[in-house]
Formats: sequence, C-alpha cells, structure tokens
Amino acid sequence: MNKAFMREPDQVDARCPRCHSVGHAVGPQTLNARLPEEARKRLAESAYFCPDERCDVVYYDDFESVVLRSVIAGAIPIKDPSAPLCACFGLTREEIEDDVAEGGVTRTRAAVQRAQSNEARCSTMAPNGRSCVPEVQGYYFKCKQRG
Repeated sequence: MNKAFMREPDQVDARCPRCHSVGHAVGPQTLNARLPEEARKRLAESAYFCPDERCDVVYYDDFESVVLRSVIAGAIPIKDPSAPLCACFGLTREEIEDDVAEGGVTRTRAAVQRAQSNEARCSTMAPNGRSCVPEVQGYYFKCKQRG
C-alpha cells in the first residue's frame, strides 16, 4: 500500500494511572530537584506531573510507576490550595485575592514580571517544571469574575 494513504498513529496523551487526567511532561531536572532520591529511582528519566488537585499522584511515568503526595514534604504548588501558586517567589492565592479586592494588580503583576525574568527557577522549583504565569493569571481572572 502507498504510504501517502496510510494514517499516522494518533498522538496519545499521557494520562495519570489513577485519575486519568492529562499530565504535564517533566524532565529529569525537575524530578531530581523535587523528589527524594528513593522516590526518584522509581520513575523513568522523564515523567509527568498530575495536575488534578484531588488526586494523590504527583508524578508518574509511561510504565505506571507513581510517586504519591505522601512522599513529598510540604504543600505542593498547583495541587494544594495552601501552597503558593508561584513556587519561585511565593505568590499566594490570598495575595492575588487581595489584589482583586483592592482593585489593583500590584502583587500579581510583580510576581508575573519576576516569573518572566532570569530570576525564575521554574524547572527546579515548580512541580510541573513550568512557569507559574498561566496559573497566576488564571487564578487572578477567576477571582475577578467572582468578585
């Protein structure tokens, strides 16, 4: 059969083996920085972060190995409401709510600017290895719509 008429395989999203949420790919730099050595050994070189805050899985790989919340010390940004949204600079949900209540964006804007600077260490500080800017902006607009 002519290859021009063959269908390419569909891209398959890496889903959490527990909650089936689509995960965020994370590389070894994030995993090495965020996980205790024993937990790190359980995962492949690269893995995924489960963003579902109700799910106990934090990281998983293509072989369904998982690392649970109980293995990671402290609150986990994105998954835990008590954790800062910005892992690098500590911007909290409460600070964003204060900006909205005051009718300004002082704290939120400052955190976004810092997160976009060379000071940011997202690949090692953030559990998903990504910038907090989408999370911060999304939470700001969510609060603004409520308010």
